[in-house]
Amino acid sequence: MATKVCVTIAATNPAKVVNELKKALVKSDYAELRLDFLKPSKIPFCLTLSKKYLDRCVCTLRPKTEGGKFSGTEKERISILKLIAEFEPHLLDVEYNTLRKNKELEKYFKSAKIQTLVSWHDFEKTPDMQTLRSMLKNMSKFSKNIKIVTTAKTIDDTIRILSIYKTAGKTNLIAFAMGDYGRMSRILCTKLGSPYTYVSLGKPVAPGQFSLREMRTILALEGKN
Repeated sequence: MATKVCVTIAATNPAKVVNELKKALVKSDYAELRLDFLKPSKIPFCLTLSKKYLDRCVCTLRPKTEGGKFSGTEKERISILKLIAEFEPHLLDVEYNTLRKNKELEKYFKSAKIQTLVSWHDFEKTPDMQTLRSMLKNMSKFSKNIKIVTTAKTIDDTIRILSIYKTAGKTNLIAFAMGDYGRMSRILCTKLGSPYTYVSLGKPVAPGQFSLREMRTILALEGKN
């Protein structure tokens, strides 16, 4: 498969996470472990069970303020992020706002040589081009791996988010839009330079997300043309 895919796993117990992880990695390149769907006390056990697969995993601990499920304190979340880092996943997804506000955490990741994926989401809209370019520039100060996800309400929104690949430079940029209007961007982003696109095993975890089966069908049809 030329276009690489990353299956989002958002199970609520460690055994199910590992079961879905094994299933996902048979037919995909990577898996995103949404560890915020687990109770914090279960995360260490989940990481231990998943250890041999983590070199193909993007680990995410998204707080509620950023559209995730983690409801503990920020101090607790940062402590868990450091724990995840010790398991050396393929990428550790950390929000731009988290790194911007926590210089000590940024230094920790750099000294430990952790590969971070700096992410930023807009669940309301797709900002103007100047804002997107500024965001890309600011985020690139923290990592070469950048994820910018917006919400598309028109085709123009989708075109705009995809246009920032023109200024991606040497960054590994993942940029697409959520929602029905943004669905095409989840496919087109990989044609413009994104290292992979996110899919689900079945039910979408994010608005407009394709399932692994749907994406494989699309890519198979594409390969015949």
